[in-house]
Amino acid sequence: MEVTKTHIDGLLIIEPKVFKDSRGYFFESFSQRDFEAQVKTVNFVQDNESMSSYGVMRGLHFQRPPFTQSKLVRCVKGAVLDVAVDIRKGSPTYGQHVAVELTEDNHLQFFIPKGFAHGFSVLSETAVFQYKCDHFYHPEADGGISIQDESLGIDWRIPVNKAILSEKDTRHPLLKDFDSPFDFNTSLY
Repeated sequence: MEVTKTHIDGLLIIEPKVFKDSRGYFFESFSQRDFEAQVKTVNFVQDNESMSSYGVMRGLHFQRPPFTQSKLVRCVKGAVLDVAVDIRKGSPTYGQHVAVELTEDNHLQFFIPKGFAHGFSVLSETAVFQYKCDHFYHPEADGGISIQDESLGIDWRIPVNKAILSEKDTRHPLLKDFDSPFDFNTSLY
């Protein structure tokens, strides 16, 4: 696998080595040994999958301490624009984001450590999205910032009149009104 650093420390794009022939393709979607050697030691404990249609926007979500989560995400069908926003107080990149197009054809994965809000928009007719988490989900620890916060400067590549959001995702605060539970100097990732 090839690991590419982004302009925000800790956010990594992972490209697996794909073997293709006339029958199709094969690749290792995850190897604990390779991940630990090239990224970091993470004990993933839960795998999640969602299916969404074009225009669905999910996020920007995180889990509050002590139930924080690092995630390794990928799109196995269709295409999504995946986004992570730095929400670590005191970080030199606080409020900045990295956006990566993840598709069934490019097989890219995105590693999002603790201290980041995460979301995605569906660019294809449908998309199946998978993610590994290093902590179990705790609904009482749910947190988020508004996916519609224009101050973040995210181009979700979905026209406003085509965006589909959950009721919950329309109620998250803007970044300027948000009190982050993450501190860059005591970062958990």
